[in-house]
Amino acid sequence: MRIMPTVSVIIPAYNTAPYIKATLESVFAQTYTDYEIIVVNDGSPDTAALEEVLAPYRERIVYLKQDNQGVGSARNTAILAAQGPYVALLDSDDLWMPDYLRVQIGILERDPTVDALYPNAMIFGDSDNAGKTFMEVFPSEGEVTFASLVELRCHVFNSVTAKREMLFRAGLFDPDRSVTDDFEFWLRIPKAGGRIAYHRQVLAWYRIRNGSLSSDPVRAAQRAINSLNKAMRSLPLSPTERDAVTRAHACYSADLELNHAKRDLLAGEFESALRHLREANAYYRRPKLALAEWLMRFAPLVLLRLYRGREKLLVAASGRDKLPVAASGREKLLVAESA
Repeated sequence: MRIMPTVSVIIPAYNTAPYIKATLESVFAQTYTDYEIIVVNDGSPDTAALEEVLAPYRERIVYLKQDNQGVGSARNTAILAAQGPYVALLDSDDLWMPDYLRVQIGILERDPTVDALYPNAMIFGDSDNAGKTFMEVFPSEGEVTFASLVELRCHVFNSVTAKREMLFRAGLFDPDRSVTDDFEFWLRIPKAGGRIAYHRQVLAWYRIRNGSLSSDPVRAAQRAINSLNKAMRSLPLSPTERDAVTRAHACYSADLELNHAKRDLLAGEFESALRHLREANAYYRRPKLALAEWLMRFAPLVLLRLYRGREKLLVAASGRDKLPVAASGREKLLVAESA
């Protein structure tokens, strides 16, 4: 029989066997020790390697397995099994600094109005942003509200500590992999009467790696659009909030067209790339994208050589290389894109 802990640490695992040992050790190194760890194997293709890594820790963790259903479903599985009144989310390739839980739980217990709390983090891994903090790249300013999330004035770092009761009240994570599960979920918390807060102390290491689940910009942009569509359909939005969603939808749609153009250009599908580029620039109205359109039409091989030599050409031309195209998934994607 398990003794009820204060915090349930939730770690979904999918294809991260090389990283999860360090992740677990960062939890075991916490100065706050009243926790349990729940690892959910989400039908990972590296299950044999994962279970070999986990073997020395099996007496110290709760290990659950399920068929592959996505990170949202894996988190829900762990939340349903959690014993603690607080839940702390941790990706299986990220790390906590030793005071993460002490600081997070301390703030939550001192301020009962806060239902979910995120800190700052240090970026490392496959990115030119390595060495910068999360909030340098993805700022949070002002109160976290539905509108501030949609308008990207606040970016939730995915290592959140939250009241378990609030996660249920907000409806848990959407297992539909066509939406950006965490971004869509954070939108629901304010609408469920919850309060998300943040602070700027660096308490985690945020790994960016090529080949992660969030590394496809077309897929990520489409999932962000689907998340906004779901919010519009399912949440009771004020006229101001609906306007914010409409503006964000147009922005993400242009981002999707731009990423389709990049993909088709690299594949040599020049007619399709030109069509997507025109759609993107109908929103951006940037002279450099107009030039890229002209080159795509009359000298596509020249544009292809330019793009291969400078992969950021179209993003820089849009003026949005600092704007995420998907939310954490979304955050990881932008850092990978800017690398």
